[in-house]
Amino acid sequence: MRLLTHNMLSSNIKGVTNGFPLGIEVEKVIEKQVDFNPDFLKNMFLKIEWKALVDASRSLGYAELPEEAPDSSLIHSEDFLRKFHHAILELHLEEGALVCPQTGRKFPVNKGIPNMLLHEDEV
Repeated sequence: MRLLTHNMLSSNIKGVTNGFPLGIEVEKVIEKQVDFNPDFLKNMFLKIEWKALVDASRSLGYAELPEEAPDSSLIHSEDFLRKFHHAILELHLEEGALVCPQTGRKFPVNKGIPNMLLHEDEV
């Protein structure tokens, strides 16, 4: 699961009011090379919840992103875009779990696929 995907997921358990961002429990991380596309990255930059991305990337062992959300002028820096690209597209949570920040419910991630199905009593 890419961190781009993680940044868009939240817990939809009945009664949960704070289901974002999901925590990450890491068992296995892999890196997959992806073609660099600056236009895509510039588009995505405006849609990303920055703190959630930084926390998620650090939990996967990647600490190259600035802690504070950079201003939009940084999207013209190739160095920044390459770090952003690596974080959202090339780091993959292969095995582990996503954790609801409110309930602690764990959603397993197997072979890079998060299982966000809810139990009957959570719907």
